[in-house]
Amino acid sequence: MREAASQTASQTAPHTASRPTLRFDGRALDYAELAGAASALAARIEGAGRVALWATPELETCVGAMAALLAGVPAVPLNPRTGGRELAHILADSSPSTVLAAPGVQLPGALATLPVTQIDADARATGPLPPEPAAGSPALIVYTSGTTGPPKGVVIPRRAIAVTLDGLADAWQWTADDVLVHALPLFHVHGLILGVLGPLRRGGGVRHLGRFSPEAVAGELAGGGSMLFGVPTMYHRLAEAVESEAAAGGQRPLAAALAGARLLVSGSAALPVHDQERLARATGRHVIERYGMTETLMNTSVRLDGPQLRPGSVGPPLPGVELRLVDEGDEPLSTPEEEAVGEIQVRGPNLFTAYLNRPDATRAAFAEGGWFRTGDMATRDADGSVRIVGRKATDLIKSGGYKIGAGEIENVLLEHPGVAEAAVTGEPDQDLGERVVAWIVPADAARPPGAAALADHVSAQLSPHKRPRTVRFLRELPRNDMGKIMKRELGA
Repeated sequence: MREAASQTASQTAPHTASRPTLRFDGRALDYAELAGAASALAARIEGAGRVALWATPELETCVGAMAALLAGVPAVPLNPRTGGRELAHILADSSPSTVLAAPGVQLPGALATLPVTQIDADARATGPLPPEPAAGSPALIVYTSGTTGPPKGVVIPRRAIAVTLDGLADAWQWTADDVLVHALPLFHVHGLILGVLGPLRRGGGVRHLGRFSPEAVAGELAGGGSMLFGVPTMYHRLAEAVESEAAAGGQRPLAAALAGARLLVSGSAALPVHDQERLARATGRHVIERYGMTETLMNTSVRLDGPQLRPGSVGPPLPGVELRLVDEGDEPLSTPEEEAVGEIQVRGPNLFTAYLNRPDATRAAFAEGGWFRTGDMATRDADGSVRIVGRKATDLIKSGGYKIGAGEIENVLLEHPGVAEAAVTGEPDQDLGERVVAWIVPADAARPPGAAALADHVSAQLSPHKRPRTVRFLRELPRNDMGKIMKRELGA
């Protein structure tokens, strides 16, 4: 993994040494400065078993992550918004020797007994680095969201990070000339691995917005940014904003900035087709989707050098990733995949090595032959590209003998003018087994669309058995920090 940190080491290439690489809220480090700060911190933590990283959206978090990589010490990124009980569980489970944090940060009581190592972004050090650890040694331990129990620590090896970032570079033609714009949190795969380590591995730059806003996106893209990473809720707000620009008339700075970007990428959840199409109409740009998860990093992506796929496609597998669809008995689908829904299983060097301290959970996660059970349901087009239907546990509805994916119903509901947001779940039904339930945030709370009108809207575009049998209206949908809808809370 030393290659991913090579721009921070003493062998920094001359043409990138003084190029601004990281910029947060007006503060910036070039490659030489980042090399000095990360190397100084690496010397302080060398030999530590594990370190926790208080992952605030600022320069110090990036310095801390790079220092841990350089020192060969596994880092445990911590979400600053995590509650006390969950944070205590993560600390007890991972047993870090210290927590890396920016100076002046107020840490919660759960961290009171842990030594604090302050990250000094102004420190400078040079000299030899520790030997490069083995490719299979742990780089990060990222904790899952814990929707079905206490969060599990996913041990991500150095090899997996390198393979994923190189696969994405191949698919996206990602180079040192690219400057990435994003506002993603730095405690997760999307913001930290793709959003920080990705540009550093290529030798490019990162401009972090701190807090997302369409105005900030427009300013950074217009000021030299070439790529934008976001989650669906961000692209929904961008779609709303570009339409408001068009309705107001006059100049359209956001639409122009998005149109001028080389690459727009959405991830962490499915991008609704409705928002994809709205952005395409306003900017002429197609937002690329990719598919991954904490345990696998990235599995598939739409390719820049490939055909423009239908909205909703997450593309073919990345180089080195094997992917198959299986039935409930872990048997590969025997029917044509474009006509059948199956669970995605993957294997390859992009996979995690274990759930920390959970050997039983690790064994249960794999089918025979080393195939990881993702729990995601999908179809596969004739060209090999994958279309995610939803999570097996929450998005696959078995109704009247049919297997129904929640995602396609949600996309159709979002096309209704009276719907601002939509989620679809299944509920027990004595006759059907499960019935389709639509959870709707209306565009006008005072005049929500009728349940019958929504059912007819779905029936007109999809098969009749996919229509919602029950419609419930909400002020907002519950979402986590990455913008994913928390459907288990809807059921509760």
